[in-house]
Amino acid sequence: MALSLILRGGTVYDGTGKPAVGADVGIENGRIAAIGRIDAKAEMEIDAKGLAVAPGFIDIHSHSDYTLLLDPRAVSAVHQGVTLEVIGNCGFGCGPIRRPDLAPQAIYGFDGSVPLEWKSLGGYLDRLSSAKPAVNVISLVPNGQLRLSTVGLSDQPASAGQVAQMQDLLRESLSDGAIGYSTGLEYATEVGAGETELTALARVAGKAGGLYATHTRDRAAKSLEAIEEGIRTGRNAGVRTQISHLVPRATAGGIFERSIELVERARGGGQDIRFDMHTRLYGTTMLHTMLPPWAGSGGKEAARANLRSKEARQKMRQYQSILSSVGDWNRVVLLDLPIFSEYSRRSLADIAKERGLDAYDAAYDIIEATLDLPRSPMVILLTYTEDQQQAVFRHPLCMPASDATTLAPDGPLAGAVFHGAYTWASWFWRFMVRQTKALSPEDAVHRMTGLPAAVLDIADRGVLKQGARADIAVFHPDTFGETATTFEPNLLATGMRHVIVNGVLTLNEGRLTGRRGGEVLRRKGAPITF
Repeated sequence: MALSLILRGGTVYDGTGKPAVGADVGIENGRIAAIGRIDAKAEMEIDAKGLAVAPGFIDIHSHSDYTLLLDPRAVSAVHQGVTLEVIGNCGFGCGPIRRPDLAPQAIYGFDGSVPLEWKSLGGYLDRLSSAKPAVNVISLVPNGQLRLSTVGLSDQPASAGQVAQMQDLLRESLSDGAIGYSTGLEYATEVGAGETELTALARVAGKAGGLYATHTRDRAAKSLEAIEEGIRTGRNAGVRTQISHLVPRATAGGIFERSIELVERARGGGQDIRFDMHTRLYGTTMLHTMLPPWAGSGGKEAARANLRSKEARQKMRQYQSILSSVGDWNRVVLLDLPIFSEYSRRSLADIAKERGLDAYDAAYDIIEATLDLPRSPMVILLTYTEDQQQAVFRHPLCMPASDATTLAPDGPLAGAVFHGAYTWASWFWRFMVRQTKALSPEDAVHRMTGLPAAVLDIADRGVLKQGARADIAVFHPDTFGETATTFEPNLLATGMRHVIVNGVLTLNEGRLTGRRGGEVLRRKGAPITF
């Protein structure tokens, strides 16, 4: 047997949740050729004694659509053993695009350095493929771009004709290779989308055998009703459903437990449904999400005019945004912002008090002053407890996710911040396996590999078996963990020794090799194949 690479003597977690075994893993032609005792030699051999050998981790909820174009090395992800990312989440993504002037409203990390020169999602996937990402990528179709392309930036429901146009764009995007459809119903780009409209679109994804992933309409005051809507939409559309970052921002009064019970009840009733959750103690979003759709629908100069108008500001206050729904401005914290360094790492309540304003006007002033920056200021929303995190991640229907963009401490993304990018998988292992022992190593690996692969309906990734794609993470189980913190977020994880993507050794002895083996995976027909 001729092999290109053998991992010798590691503790193999196959991704199914079965007990780990000591074994060699042989690789040839980008696939796993053998698992067990391998007597043959290989062109390259790696001593994996004392190390965990697992399928590469799958980030089921990523926002790396644009940052992978800027820096395809995916450094923050690779150093955590990530080999596949699902993009197009929360209604954000890079296609289809019919209104390039509005499209950046639904693209995380957009800075204009890579122009939006494509129209279709297929055109974007071609562009991403040419960038040669270090990780594999699968895309959902973002509802934000569907609405921007047809309805525009509006809080009005789509007309019947506009729904039909969106269905056509969705079918086209699914034919281009997308794996399903996503919504971000708290965002200005999608607040006008009603349940009938969403069901009509989700049904298109369902008929194609795809997935419906929904960031629900209200994750605070009416979170339970919003989760019920997401469940109902998926059921009525006949589509596999994933509730994005399920746990509401308001968790008192049993809401935390009841949100999980809603999904359990739907699952018990036969619905194919699961949920994901990010690993932060807080939510994160852009400050400009405070603006209602009409305030920015005329472009940057229109937004500037509205922000300078007392009358417009008064009207904007009536808009129930992600931030205002938190209900306590002490829990909304501005992240590092060089042009307002004196306000960085402080709450909007504290900033407003110093300026002699209320929180709305303080926020509007900052938004106006940063309209010309390539990226919107980011805020965090202090929300969760570690006990809640432990409880949700122990649930068998839950998958951990970054809810972030891939980043790098050097290169074009060196100054960019998105909490979770450097920490999600490493935190999950450190917290759930080593610190709390809430999950066994086998179960923790399954949550990041075999379970998301099953949700995505991928047979040859997320597991270590003969014939599967050679996406593999090799790490030290006693040291794998995060080093980044809330206010020092751009620090690489530790303990990841080797990462292999489609048979390509991408991380060797904890260092990038410069080789990138990722592929843009495209759906082919129904059921979904790649």
